[in-house]
Amino acid sequence: MKLSGGQQQRVAIARALASHAPIILADEPTGNLDNSTANEIIEILKKMAKKRNKCVIVVTHSKEVANSADVILELKDKRLQVVEWEDKI
Repeated sequence: MKLSGGQQQRVAIARALASHAPIILADEPTGNLDNSTANEIIEILKKMAKKRNKCVIVVTHSKEVANSADVILELKDKRLQVVEWEDKI
């Protein structure tokens, strides 16, 4: 049985949420997905993280994914800085 990229992402999210870890690290969770599936994955992460009181740290190159975050940090010139709300990507 072969799972699609979106199905694999959903399984990975379920496993992460089922753990007792307070932090979930997601490295490009939508990188290989179509826009519709990517949006669904981000919404699942946001909804379940709030429901289960988890901190989700997402690494992404997608401006759309970044803009869906509560807080955006940007790595620039070897420094991590907060992107102000008015300056959202």
